[in-house]
Amino acid sequence: MATLLQQLINGLVLGGLIALIALGYTMVYGIIQLINFAHGEVFMVGGFASLATYSYVLPESWRDHGHWPIALPLMALGGAVVAVVLAVAMERLAYRPLRNAPRLAPLITALGVSVILKEAVRLWYPGATAPVPFPRAFVDEQFRFQLGEGTVTIGATAILMIVVSILGAIILQTYITRSRMGRAMRATAQDPDTARLMGVNPNRTIVLTFTIGGALAGLAGVLYGIHITNVDTEVGFLYGIFAFTAAVLGGVGSIKGAVIGGFAIGLIKTLSGQYLPGGTQYDLVWIFVLLIVVLVFRPQGLFGEPERVRA
Repeated sequence: MATLLQQLINGLVLGGLIALIALGYTMVYGIIQLINFAHGEVFMVGGFASLATYSYVLPESWRDHGHWPIALPLMALGGAVVAVVLAVAMERLAYRPLRNAPRLAPLITALGVSVILKEAVRLWYPGATAPVPFPRAFVDEQFRFQLGEGTVTIGATAILMIVVSILGAIILQTYITRSRMGRAMRATAQDPDTARLMGVNPNRTIVLTFTIGGALAGLAGVLYGIHITNVDTEVGFLYGIFAFTAAVLGGVGSIKGAVIGGFAIGLIKTLSGQYLPGGTQYDLVWIFVLLIVVLVFRPQGLFGEPERVRA
């Protein structure tokens, strides 16, 4: 029983991280029908940017563990700002000129941007050719509970990961459903031409979408770093695939679907590695088996809407 509970906790932690990244995928696709495969690299760059903030911006006196209430918000701000600037630049320079092009063109462009970002970090960040140590800039606490003959452990950073992902999704959903810009985003997603006639600026709305997605990816990079205590250039691709799969599973364009899909992917990965045939060597197989089964019976995903074909 203790092993099962421990794997459930591990799955929720992983799922929270995946959900934060998946929100960026689902928001961008929901508005401009673009699968931004470079979004995983934005998450990776956010992690490196927060590490650079800690190493090169924070005074040395703030780097000890006792100053985490100051250091962690500044690291999160540094990672989020760099990720936002990068996401907005991608939209303006790479995606906007191809907005009316065939869908294959922006898709290939996104893959190219992904490769460029990964290689840029590998070349320019000191030591990025291998995993770079990341400071544990948060409460270094492990909570242990005795359950039968076993022990269940959950760290403070794990709790932070779960709480931030859930709160972020709630705030984002509230913003989209109740704010003026949120209504503009939904109107642009439904019919950009009609939204323009009603006074909505589609370009501004799309830039805001990339801004929010970049900020969430940058925040996810910081949380990943303080939890895993290292960051490398390969995490963007791996977690980008997880996040994209979560968005498709939940229904691309659905905030709720991205979050539930993220937690589902996290739980499947940890539980299948422990209980299903093949162990950890086949955990990715079981993730995609679930995805295929869901899409066979519900092609739009768990919470997605059928695609509207405009005449």
